[in-house]
Amino acid sequence: MTEVVVVFGVTLSIIFIMKVSTHLMFQNGRAKDALDLYRSVFPCFSVTSIEKYGPEDDAAGQIKIAEIDFDGHRLIVIDSPIQHQFDFTPSVSLFVNFDNNADLECAFEKLAVDGKIMMPLDNYGFSARFGWVSDLFGVSWQLNLPATGS
Repeated sequence: MTEVVVVFGVTLSIIFIMKVSTHLMFQNGRAKDALDLYRSVFPCFSVTSIEKYGPEDDAAGQIKIAEIDFDGHRLIVIDSPIQHQFDFTPSVSLFVNFDNNADLECAFEKLAVDGKIMMPLDNYGFSARFGWVSDLFGVSWQLNLPATGS
C-alpha cells in the first residue's frame, strides 16, 4: 500500500509493508500433532517461533501461536482456547506443487491417513498428476505435479 504526501512542497511516497499469512486454528489441543505431521511430510516446513499457554492458563501447554515457514509461505498456527461450532472447510486449501511424482505420492499417502480423499491422485487433464485430501485434522490439501513445461 502506498500513500502520497506533500511535505514543504516535496511529494513523497510512503510505502506501507504488510505481511499476509494463512492462519490455521486447531481445537482441542491438536495443533502440536498437526505440526508434527506436517514436518514429517514436508522437508520445507519449519517452525520459526512458538509460544505455548502457561501453567496458569486453561489451555496449559497448548500452542498459543506458532509461526511457520512453509517453503517461503508464512503460516500462523494456534490452538483455540475457546471451543467453536465450526472447523476447517475444503473451500480453503493449501495448494502444493511438487517437483516429482514420488514426493507427491508420499505426501498424499501420509496426509490421507485417517483423513478424507476428495480427489484421488490422477491425471485430470490440467496437470500431470493431482490429488485433493483433507487430513485427519480437517485441513484441506491440493497436491499437484505440474505438467512438463508448466
